[in-house]
Amino acid sequence: MSPHPHKDYAGAKLGMWLFLFTELILFGGLFLLYGAYLARYPEEFAAAGQEMHLIFGAANTVILLTSSLFAAMAVTAIQRDERRTAFRLLAGTVLCAAVFLFNKYLEWSAEIGRGIYPGSPQLAAGPPGESVFYGLYYLTVGLHGLHVLVGGTLLAVVAWRVRRGIIHAGDYVWLENSALYWHLVDLIWIFIFPLYYLIL
Repeated sequence: MSPHPHKDYAGAKLGMWLFLFTELILFGGLFLLYGAYLARYPEEFAAAGQEMHLIFGAANTVILLTSSLFAAMAVTAIQRDERRTAFRLLAGTVLCAAVFLFNKYLEWSAEIGRGIYPGSPQLAAGPPGESVFYGLYYLTVGLHGLHVLVGGTLLAVVAWRVRRGIIHAGDYVWLENSALYWHLVDLIWIFIFPLYYLIL
């Protein structure tokens, strides 16, 4: 057996791009659903949007943009065979993911604390459009949060592999694909933020 087995890097990248396309279809469907209900309940959506915690949304936007920058810089660092720098940048990305999820926990705790959650008596007593808004909000943001958790875990594994020397300048497709996934997570939030937090 050859000590350097063949690896299909082009196939791995193509596979990741195809996977990312299916993710875009998933969230694209949710955004289309949002648009359809926005046309039906414009006033209720605007009223519900004004109740969102803009500071949490803005802070998480900055956090994800920063984390995406770290991930891109990590790819550049590993291409230059700067494994220590790549590891630190990946650690920064994972830390940003953890802070994002913690902020989301605080925000959802505040929302639930004031009776804003799917099926709550408060929403049931209000206009139907507000229930739809918050139902879509929890579904979309919850699904995105799951992607943040998966992406953060994946990048933590990649960081460990970088530190062990398994991922290096000659073999970094794991890092490259993980960074692509993380950029998608960031891109999806860029759509979520204005739709739910900046709606007027």
